[in-house]
Amino acid sequence: MQQRNLWTVLSMLVLATAVACGGGGEGGGDAPAAAPTAPAFDPSTAGNVSGMVMFDGELPAGEELMMNSDPVCAMTATNTMSSTFVGTDGHLGNVFVYVKEGLEGQSFPAATGSVELNQQGCRYTPHVMGIQVGQTLTITNSDMTLHNIHATPTANDEFNMGQPIQGMTFDRTFEQAEVMVPFKCDVHGWMNSYIGVLDHPYFAVTGENGTFDISTLPPGDYVLEAWHESLGTQTQNVTVATGQTAEVSFTFAQ
Repeated sequence: MQQRNLWTVLSMLVLATAVACGGGGEGGGDAPAAAPTAPAFDPSTAGNVSGMVMFDGELPAGEELMMNSDPVCAMTATNTMSSTFVGTDGHLGNVFVYVKEGLEGQSFPAATGSVELNQQGCRYTPHVMGIQVGQTLTITNSDMTLHNIHATPTANDEFNMGQPIQGMTFDRTFEQAEVMVPFKCDVHGWMNSYIGVLDHPYFAVTGENGTFDISTLPPGDYVLEAWHESLGTQTQNVTVATGQTAEVSFTFAQ
């Protein structure tokens, strides 16, 4: 009886010592400090950027896409002109504009909902678009013919998926920021598009009128980049103030 009581006392002493020294967790020692969290962004302090992308000179003539290799495409396509150069009155469309620098150390809520890349009329629609890291990209085949979607990123995983049946869809996500991710269809060589993947929501694509808006930016100094698939990139510095809209313009030329 005395020996059993002695073992009980010793066991309690060992347990008490382990607790006092921070034991009980795997590996022992002090618990690791919590990782610092990024400062929260107060939307009431936000500002905006509004801008225009222009082309200096006469916009190059669009290339007509030859779709005769697929009878379905030849019969159903309603637009056979290339989307590389689009615009009106000196304005340039299909330009991806985004915050390249100035958001370091900040975090933003994950994007909700999905965005769609549609294959319709044997074209990718839209031709240029943006998405956030981790956001769902839904790829749809709206045509009565075989398409395949071949993404050739450098920072993310390459994929190549076939969609032989009209109405088929599949979803993908990107885990790394990357500007830009090219898409092509190996079945129809004229089909291509580009997606900008960012870890924040501050991007836009110009329409044929060349305008863009990037809203609800935290106040600060930023570098904006404008990307065009044929004309390259340009950057502009901009300062965003609370409740104000900063004006920015880009001008491309060949």
